[in-house]
Amino acid sequence: MEKIILYYKFVPIPDTESVLFWQKALCEKLGLKGRILISGKGLNGTLGGDIKALKAYKKAMNEHSLFGEIEYKWSDGSADDFPKLSIKVRSETVTLGWEPNVGQNGVIGGGKHLKPSQVHKLVQDRGDDVVFFDGRNKYEASIGKFKNAVVPDVNTFKEYMTELDKPEYDEIKKKPVVTYCTGGIRCETLSALMIEKGFEEVYQMDGGIVKYGEAYKDEGYWEGKLFVFDKRMKLGFSGDSKDIAMCEKCGKKTSNQINSTNIRRRLHIVCEACALTSLIRK
Repeated sequence: MEKIILYYKFVPIPDTESVLFWQKALCEKLGLKGRILISGKGLNGTLGGDIKALKAYKKAMNEHSLFGEIEYKWSDGSADDFPKLSIKVRSETVTLGWEPNVGQNGVIGGGKHLKPSQVHKLVQDRGDDVVFFDGRNKYEASIGKFKNAVVPDVNTFKEYMTELDKPEYDEIKKKPVVTYCTGGIRCETLSALMIEKGFEEVYQMDGGIVKYGEAYKDEGYWEGKLFVFDKRMKLGFSGDSKDIAMCEKCGKKTSNQINSTNIRRRLHIVCEACALTSLIRK
């Protein structure tokens, strides 16, 4: 049986090159494929392979002095959902042009972590004052998001540096804001940036959409499918997951996306039937 794991950890990494070589040797030995990004302030990865190999990977990570106590998110998939194993050292853990302070216990000055049940409790207590804030790119949010969420019009994460300065967000700066993203890593950075820019009550969904979907499937505040960065492209949490986007050709509800330009942020929403007959080119 094969699975896919998603994980991250913010922690100072003094020798990123040594970690890169160790990760490469470990993943190749275990036959894993996927992506791992390493910076001086942390790492994040998505790996697919045999479940026994993934458990061996997790064990090796737990035994490392820097990478214990990582929360892994498991989902259906395999090594074949990735073209290869890619491990790189980058200047930033998440590409933004700004990074929060990071200590041995993670991000310093970020939003308060809320588990899925705590998110529900916050909404029950504060009602419509609670603002869900999507920390992803707009093409991800097009097929799935939290109900009534604020979805910024951004194509790349680094656009949040200037996006949050827009006056349209002034009215929510005093409200309880719950940031969310796929697995949680972007919200670690985004929530800290929001606090830096004057948002007063910022939370982040612990474990991201993936953990929320594990807890509530399609019976909570989430609607649609989850965009994922591999061959699968989308993930439903149950047989009841709905399509919320509309085909650009025929208007039918769909979660299918096609890429006519080989640029991820130019994905088009086109149902399977229309995709068979034509590609949209812009």
